[in-house]
Amino acid sequence: MIPSPFPAIINHLLVQEAWAGRKLALHAGKVARIDTGLVAVQLRIAADGLVEDAPDASANVTIRMKLSDLPLMMQNRERAFSYVQVEGDAEFANVVSQVAQGVRWEAEDDLARLVGDIAARRIVAGGRAVFGAAQSTRRRIEENVAEYFLEEQPLLVRPEAVTGFSADVAELRDDVERLAKRIERLRGGLA
Repeated sequence: MIPSPFPAIINHLLVQEAWAGRKLALHAGKVARIDTGLVAVQLRIAADGLVEDAPDASANVTIRMKLSDLPLMMQNRERAFSYVQVEGDAEFANVVSQVAQGVRWEAEDDLARLVGDIAARRIVAGGRAVFGAAQSTRRRIEENVAEYFLEEQPLLVRPEAVTGFSADVAELRDDVERLAKRIERLRGGLA
């Protein structure tokens, strides 16, 4: 059986964040199952707060998530657990959530061990610049596509236009109702 890389990755992050290991150590022996539908991983908390594979153990908590939600979870870590379903030990799940939200990967520190401090700083800065440029490009493309479908090839309608149209329809309905009542009164007066 080939060992899973997940414990090594998670333990690398936990070693960098001593507080997280201390929180998890309080739940030593418990097993968390992370199920994405495609891949499921079971991790046992060791006495030192690190994790180890536990493929055959029964889970104390099961965290179900969709792989398609992973980018949203990474983008907004504070709301990450709103994208998952949790079953089992609520207190343990809460600790897992706190650790998942608080643990950060310091890429610069890891790169510095391989290429040195200055190169690592430049690589990380370059990566951030590329990521920022990609986000800016995505945002401009979204704005251009929206403008095209709103202005040049109107397939979409601005919310303000819908609100205005709804108000006009409501006003017209009220006017028609008043006119119908007036006509009824005139008919009643002629009869």
